[in-house]
Amino acid sequence: MPRALIIGAGVAGPITAMFLLRAGWDVEVFEADATPDAFAGLFLNVATNGLSVLDQLGLKERLLTDGHRASSMVMRSGSGRELGRVPNGPAGDPARGSVIVRRAWLHEVIRDAALAAGVPIVQGARLVSIDETSDRVRATFADGRTAEGDVLIGADGIRSFTRSWIDPGAPAPRYSGLVGTGGFARVPGLEPTPDTQYMVFGARSFFGYLVRTDGTAYWFANLTSPEPARGSLRGIRSSDWLARLRDLHSDDPAPVPGILAATDGDVGGYPIYELSGVQRWSRGRVVAIGDAVHAMSPSAGQGASLALEDAITVAKCLRDLPTPEAAFAEYQRLRQPRAAAVAKYARAIDARKRVTKSRFGIAMRDRMMPLFLKKAANDTRNDWLYNAEIPWDRSLVRR
Repeated sequence: MPRALIIGAGVAGPITAMFLLRAGWDVEVFEADATPDAFAGLFLNVATNGLSVLDQLGLKERLLTDGHRASSMVMRSGSGRELGRVPNGPAGDPARGSVIVRRAWLHEVIRDAALAAGVPIVQGARLVSIDETSDRVRATFADGRTAEGDVLIGADGIRSFTRSWIDPGAPAPRYSGLVGTGGFARVPGLEPTPDTQYMVFGARSFFGYLVRTDGTAYWFANLTSPEPARGSLRGIRSSDWLARLRDLHSDDPAPVPGILAATDGDVGGYPIYELSGVQRWSRGRVVAIGDAVHAMSPSAGQGASLALEDAITVAKCLRDLPTPEAAFAEYQRLRQPRAAAVAKYARAIDARKRVTKSRFGIAMRDRMMPLFLKKAANDTRNDWLYNAEIPWDRSLVRR
């Protein structure tokens, strides 16, 4: 029975493991952190294409039990004017729209399913060395333990050790110009926003929110900022973040100030990075997937879903092709063009989020965006983002 060492227990790692189990592989997942970083993303969009992958593992319905369906996004200006409504899924097909979930819930659903399927997950195992022979690969971890397998799959995120081992000259992550933050609030009298998420081009910061049926508001802000020193944001207290955000959004339309005023839980910030242009995704028996080779800002709402697509694809390639080298080459051929296209789309959105101090620039944006978005609700040009389907039961090899 072939054996896969999988590095990273976020989204892509355990999903890859479950598909490989179906293909008859022995698997083991190794996670560096004992617990996830609370501010690595409070909630996120799982797009139509990501839900399709989860559905093939029987996980979609459980995920939806604590999700907010958001088949559309309403754009508003800093003065409160509605600029337009855009689909968050295939145009004209709200039943196949995307869903917004707490990141912790997505991880819980995936982890529970992986453990129930018999996937071993080792916590506190930080990869520090990879050694490859003609027929095996060995991973060494910071605490001295080792593991051997036929392949190693690095789902170890944007700071991936695996990527650096595959190609020491690979591009480094690039700062987007934005710092992300967010939280939860309960505002008395605030009406739910079924099937909808709101985006506000604030005067001094970009703000997004939704209100669930129980009255809980999920909110985020993207602050235009020079790149912070690595780790420097971790020491900022929640109260300081909230004071700054309440000031930045004090002139923005309701309910933005009210949501921030009602927030009293932990709030943290994180710089938003992207990673693109990685040319080597594999080396011998080692491959990198997900954010390790194509990280993008949350603006496209596709980061988790692309990781899910990678997971099923790399598992299919290992199932259907005769050698790891052939499997990994086909995986990159199938995935790289799509990942590059989505990353380009995300960068374009980020550019619109970065705040300009020019009154003329703001006026032009608020004037032109309604024209641009006038027919967006039924515009199918972005359906390619959502309609990607990767059937597990369809072989890559013609019989």
